[in-house]
Amino acid sequence: MPPTTSVGEFAPENQDIVVQNPSEAEKPQHKGEGHRRRLREKFLESGLSGFHDYEVIELLLTLATPRKDCKDASKAALSRFKTLQGVLEALPVQLQEIKGIGPQNVFGLKLIQAVADRYLEKRLERKDIISHSRALFEYLYYNMRDKSRECFKIIHLDAKNQVLGVETLFEGTLSTTAVYPREVIQSALNHHAAALIFAHNHPSGDPTPSPDDIALTQKLIFCCGIMDITVHEHIVIGDNRYFSFADEGHIARMYREVESRHI
Repeated sequence: MPPTTSVGEFAPENQDIVVQNPSEAEKPQHKGEGHRRRLREKFLESGLSGFHDYEVIELLLTLATPRKDCKDASKAALSRFKTLQGVLEALPVQLQEIKGIGPQNVFGLKLIQAVADRYLEKRLERKDIISHSRALFEYLYYNMRDKSRECFKIIHLDAKNQVLGVETLFEGTLSTTAVYPREVIQSALNHHAAALIFAHNHPSGDPTPSPDDIALTQKLIFCCGIMDITVHEHIVIGDNRYFSFADEGHIARMYREVESRHI
């Protein structure tokens, strides 16, 4: 059988020309395919160390986008929502306004966010966080540092100071949160808590407690004391900083003031 030749090559007279089936041709690599492979190899070798936030978002987007470059979409998302956490916490409809981000990408981003929240929360459970404060701070900072509204969390503890559960009880405006002691007490009773840790964030980034923060903490200590529930701490989360009421001596001082009222 005479040899064949592909289109574009010289074919002698009386020799068949065979046209290669496009479906059988090797598909060209998509833009950035080599970059994607290098990102994945880098992650498998050393985790996220050295990654820019847009590269983390890019990796997440690739999970639901098998043959399309995701770098532009990841940079656009980070530009709009400012931080990695901002991207993860954005509403699905907002995420899909970014060119290159579709429903499957949104599902992946939201799943990762939920898994991270669950993982960090579970790390706290059954630990004496009074002596394992690092895990507590990691959890609180991840969850609260970039929120645009003030959030008030309660960490419920048993008699051995092990975590029973974490609850976001109130969310407020840019500058204030309406915290009702009655609901705090009810939450503690629902969890059968013997002790509590309070935490809230300052979207401004400055964790310095306001006069309202101090007054609220004192009121909560008084109300919890009536119910024989101990308050160990109130932490204010800022930008790479936090303020500890316990470390600064405020919790001990407030308890002394409460006790003096009963003398």
